[in-house]
Amino acid sequence: MQLLDHLSLTVRDIERARGFYKAVLLPLGAVVAYEREDAIGFGERNSPRGERHTYISIFQSAQAVPDQRRHVCFRAGSVEQVKAFHRAGLAAGGTDEGEPGLRNYHAGYYAAFLLDPDGNKVEAAYHDAEV
Repeated sequence: MQLLDHLSLTVRDIERARGFYKAVLLPLGAVVAYEREDAIGFGERNSPRGERHTYISIFQSAQAVPDQRRHVCFRAGSVEQVKAFHRAGLAAGGTDEGEPGLRNYHAGYYAAFLLDPDGNKVEAAYHDAEV
C-alpha cells in the first residue's frame, strides 16, 4: 500500500521555487503534471491510473512561513539520482543540509538533504545502496 497520495507546500516566491523543484525532481523521474502562474504540480509519467497524477504541488502564498522542520523526502531510484538531485538543487539556489552519502537509518539508506529557497528541508533517498 502507498500511504501518501499527495502533498502541498507553500512558498513565498513561486518562480524561484519553480526552478528549484524542476531542477531537483526531474532527475528523479518526476514529470510536471500541471503549471499555473501561482503553482506547479509534479507527478509520475505512468501513475497507477494512467494519467499524470499530482503527488506534490507547490503553491505561492504570502503566508508561507519557512520551517526547517518541514521535511519532504523524495524516493530516488539509484545512488546516481540522489547525487543528481543534490547537484541540481545547489545549482538552482538550494542550500546544502547533508551531502549525498550512506546514513545510519538502516542498511543501504543513501540520501542527500537540501533546503529549498524558502527554507523547507527536502531529501532524496535510495534504500538499496551497496554497503
